[in-house]
Amino acid sequence: MTTTPRTAEPTATGTPPAWQPVAAIGVTLLLWASAFVAIRHLGHDVTAGALSLGRLLIAAVALSLLLARAPRTRFTRNEVLLLLGCGIAWFGIYNLALNASEQKIDAATAAMVVQVGPILIALLAALFLGEKLTGYLLLGMAIAFGGVVVIGSAMRGDGGSDLDGVLLSLLAAATYAIGVVCQKVLLRRLSGLEVTTYACWIGVVVCLPWAGDLVDVVQHGSGKNLLLITYLGLFPTALAFSTWAFALRYTDAGKQALTTFLVPAIAAVMAWLLLDEVPPALAFVGGALCIVGVLVTRRKPRVPVAAQE
Repeated sequence: MTTTPRTAEPTATGTPPAWQPVAAIGVTLLLWASAFVAIRHLGHDVTAGALSLGRLLIAAVALSLLLARAPRTRFTRNEVLLLLGCGIAWFGIYNLALNASEQKIDAATAAMVVQVGPILIALLAALFLGEKLTGYLLLGMAIAFGGVVVIGSAMRGDGGSDLDGVLLSLLAAATYAIGVVCQKVLLRRLSGLEVTTYACWIGVVVCLPWAGDLVDVVQHGSGKNLLLITYLGLFPTALAFSTWAFALRYTDAGKQALTTFLVPAIAAVMAWLLLDEVPPALAFVGGALCIVGVLVTRRKPRVPVAAQE
């Protein structure tokens, strides 16, 4: 008598069901969008360095508690260098640059400039990771970035376009791109939890010069500000970066990065629902363009009939 073998469940090293990376990306985008709303409340009361150090320190401690119960890997020399690149660039400099830029220019302008990052990631991934720049990817990239520009133009406040603020946002975009490409290589062998935890601690070290500012916030800051910093550390940092790393293991870095074009649109809707800030009509047009652009990037080129035979 023969029996039909049961389908094995996905293991920690196997490929998960297709919906899991998609769900992980959805969680990441929602939490990263919520961070803009939280940072907006903290921008006038907490310095960029204190905010960056506070959220990274909380995230690093929370992730370390999880990592203590998980298997760990012995790093190679190249992996150590890539971890340093990811932690210093994305977790350290990116956070400092983005928070500082939003103190000089309005959040919409900062978000618009930072969205140069996904474009840089797609280009770097093509150069160094061998990922393909398909026609659909380039077209979707252009449409989605156009949507971000429309949203930024529609929601621009009175902060203006201070040159230093714009340059800081561009620095954030560049370090974001470097960090993601380094992370993609690391995830070929290391777990997302390991990469995120150690990168967080490296970011903490980068932000240590602002430890005095953080102590002052803890001693004299309002309870609301402390709760918001804790939220940023646990959710948009610890959880969202972990779900991002999980999805990135099974997705091209360029394609995944382009989904972040949806963040400004999601943030605008959150501000509408949570802060009663009604977005201008033009912002909805920009949001629709972002969605269309991201959907276009997910399309696969048609395979010629002759190639299928």
